Amino acid sequence: MGLLNQEIVLLDSESELEAERQPKKLRLLATAAPQVPAAIPPMRKPFMDESDGESSENESHSDKNNSARNGTIVNRVTCVVDGQEVSVPTPSESFGLDTTPAPESPSEHDDSEHDLDASDESLEGSLGLIGLVEIPVRDLVKPDENGEVKTEDIDRLRTVDETRRALKLLGVLPFIEEFLPNLVDSETVYQLLLKLGFRPKNLPPQDSGQNLLALLKLLHVAAYRVNKIRFRLDDFRLVNDVLAALRTARKVLVITGAGISTSLGIPDFRSTEGFYSKMTALGLNDPQEVFDLSVFRADPLIFYLIAHMILPPEGVKAPLHLFIRLLQDRGILLRNYTQNIDNLEANAGILPEKMVQCHGSFANATCMTCGYKTAGVNLYPAMRAGEIAYCPNCTKKRQSLMRKDDVDLEESFGVMKPDITFFGEDLPRRFHDNIKNDLKQCDLLISIGTSLRVQPVSNMVDVVDHNVPQILINKDPLPDCNFDVSFLGFCDDTVSYLCDRLGDEWAIDHPDYLELVGENHDNLMVFGTDEAGVFNVRNKKRDAEDANGPAKLAPEPDLVILEPSFV
Repeated sequence: MGLLNQEIVLLDSESELEAERQPKKLRLLATAAPQVPAAIPPMRKPFMDESDGESSENESHSDKNNSARNGTIVNRVTCVVDGQEVSVPTPSESFGLDTTPAPESPSEHDDSEHDLDASDESLEGSLGLIGLVEIPVRDLVKPDENGEVKTEDIDRLRTVDETRRALKLLGVLPFIEEFLPNLVDSETVYQLLLKLGFRPKNLPPQDSGQNLLALLKLLHVAAYRVNKIRFRLDDFRLVNDVLAALRTARKVLVITGAGISTSLGIPDFRSTEGFYSKMTALGLNDPQEVFDLSVFRADPLIFYLIAHMILPPEGVKAPLHLFIRLLQDRGILLRNYTQNIDNLEANAGILPEKMVQCHGSFANATCMTCGYKTAGVNLYPAMRAGEIAYCPNCTKKRQSLMRKDDVDLEESFGVMKPDITFFGEDLPRRFHDNIKNDLKQCDLLISIGTSLRVQPVSNMVDVVDHNVPQILINKDPLPDCNFDVSFLGFCDDTVSYLCDRLGDEWAIDHPDYLELVGENHDNLMVFGTDEAGVFNVRNKKRDAEDANGPAKLAPEPDLVILEPSFV
């Protein structure tokens, strides 16, 4: 029997049995506030042999760097803590850091398997709550009320960029040799972390004697992260470069987010104030708690009360969806990794084998207790009614258990859950089965309509080979990412402009395409900006309508497409 013919059960939420049940209370843990680093007695320069004494200061930088590159570095560090010398292993010894300089050309990349999830978790494992917070570029450069950026902000941003480039050029250990003085204190290490664009959190207090040791470990964690950062390609900054890449690419990897559906009148999750206010009315401090697995287990009704707001529309698709279909039909789509749960890619005819729904979708639903599956559309009546959908196989047992006073029945017993990935759940198996090979094989990466705040999808742009061109199509810039070319504007406008430039054989098979490009192919325009490789995309017809029409108030949306966050 097909999924569409399967059934789910609706129990009246106002029935006596259900009305008597009270959902379990959730206890949220407050995060500890970060502590300000305190200075402790100086520490000898890392990697200095104790027997060298003062003579090490006379050693040339060249000799020291060559020594580090040849692996003849000292693996112990002497630190003065509470008036006593303490010998500790260097992070390179205890964490197994790769201390070789970054390769200078793509040909020097090894063939080791990409690991999207192997960030720096193993390095930070011994640090407990101590950690690093990367400082967003938007926090480094803040325009004043006149929109002008202060000189010191520009200098700060330049310092971060130059310091990171120096680390990648030298390698981790030579960089630390070069940038730390012979006598190291907490403040020096803290400032170097800031220059690398990181801010420590939850540092030990001064009287613990562990402040400097923690900072040194964090420095190595930061260096490890920076060593993986991708810098922009110098020879890929023009629109013509993008057109040439689309013509010659054979394995295009496309990452998509909620922004690709906004032209259909579907607001993205993060910009919907009406949705947030409704979540607050439910007594939730964070609207995203609605999509937390622990919340769903404790009280699934919370999700079902708002589920009608996130139901996907039926049968619709945007020009952007058909652009991805065009890449597929031309035989150059390696894979589309979508963070959306609306399943609209299927409406456009994207083949299942060419698509990875990173956060699941409404296509199917599964019983939380027995694993029974059914088509997602079978849950829609329950969602629209604000009622919980129950599994037909578990209904009788649920009702029987509810009549027993000595049984602590879980709220989610027999509850059907859409196959969207909630907080606290792993990404679908298909993601893990494909991601490594896809990142290794792709020869062009295009990120469309996503803020790239969600791990591990956001890590893809860092893990893919650094010589692979990367293109951003998004309404807003992503200053914390290093795309080679960025098109800022509506997603449909951008892909329509590019396809129009590529010729008739690239025409998008969508009724809005001809209107977008214009009768004379002059409706869409691209303008350069002060930053090389960053372009604004404008739609003349839309701009004229906006200029001549009355000011429009953003309507309260009745439909939200969720781009959840899994951190």
